[in-house]
Amino acid sequence: MKTPLKGLKVLDLSTLLPGPYASMLLADLGADILRVESASRHDLVRGMPPQIDGQSAAFGYLNRSKQSLALNLKHPEAVKVISELVGEYDILIEQFRPGVMTRLGLDYETLRQVNPQLIYCSITGYGQTGPYRDRAGHDINYLALSGAASHMGRKSQGPAPMGLQVADVAAGSHPAVISILAAVIGRQSSGEGCYLDIAMADNTLALQALMVPAALNGGKDPEPEGNFLNGAGVYDYYRTADDRYISVGSLEPQFRQRLAQAMNIQDNPPLEERQFKTLLQQKFIHRDLNSWCEQLAALDICVEPVLTVSEAAQHPQFIARQMIVTRDNGERQLGSALGFERQPIRSAPRCGEQAEQIMIQLGYSPGEIETLRESGLFD
Repeated sequence: MKTPLKGLKVLDLSTLLPGPYASMLLADLGADILRVESASRHDLVRGMPPQIDGQSAAFGYLNRSKQSLALNLKHPEAVKVISELVGEYDILIEQFRPGVMTRLGLDYETLRQVNPQLIYCSITGYGQTGPYRDRAGHDINYLALSGAASHMGRKSQGPAPMGLQVADVAAGSHPAVISILAAVIGRQSSGEGCYLDIAMADNTLALQALMVPAALNGGKDPEPEGNFLNGAGVYDYYRTADDRYISVGSLEPQFRQRLAQAMNIQDNPPLEERQFKTLLQQKFIHRDLNSWCEQLAALDICVEPVLTVSEAAQHPQFIARQMIVTRDNGERQLGSALGFERQPIRSAPRCGEQAEQIMIQLGYSPGEIETLRESGLFD
């Protein structure tokens, strides 16, 4: 099963990260993805450094194996074009604020009249309902409002910004893909499509699977360095002599016992958690990271170095898993982390690269396409 989603056709009207990441996952599984984007308001990711052949490395990753149709959605003809596409591309992903697609005449209720089997997925920060529905937001805001940020970081410093977008991807892209594929399965028996309202704030709240249920049922609100996962105990990062860090996840008794033996710490009977952690800090700070790795790497104790991204890309584990792919043009790109056999990666499209091809497939003549171009439809 090399391309399990072959035959699925998706219109992606999103930009930046959550929607494009979701449609990239679908593309990696064989779905046919058509980006519908503006030529006058470029996707900001496209311009990020570094650039490869005029587009950013990040854009090349997020939009690989897709096609692009540039459309001015405010143009009178745009509704007709999208409606015609919906007859064939029966899954739509959009990421505008609530109400925008309605004003454009491209909302679910309108398009489902064209195709009752349409699966329409809206990804927003706060969802289509509630007092925050029209509020702007970013990943850091969803982490904050959902309570996730309240138990990150250190007591003395408070929450720290994260270098990866947990809310955008884990609470936006992934639930969108899960919901879309569930809707596809449901459509096979019902013959009907549906509307999907994915709110990144909702899903960030839901990601806190161990801490939120406890707080809702009589437990204390989690705090920084207040539980076994966020620094209260041994499970933490430790500074080494060369100002690098090593991670210790030795929660289970057998792992802790082996770690104590390797670090020459007397832990029988078990020391109080804070005391054991202090002894680990004192041990780790006296030698550099490589030295500790050489000593501990062969032990099965849940201890790993904190690598830079470049170091991770060269690690034997990720090389063996073929997670770094070098394309014919020399571009190094992340491989698919999904469980299916990987397919060849096609380059991300230029803005509107397939416009004429798509319009011809919809039945427009070259003359009509040129007239529409002159009228600003593809701006």
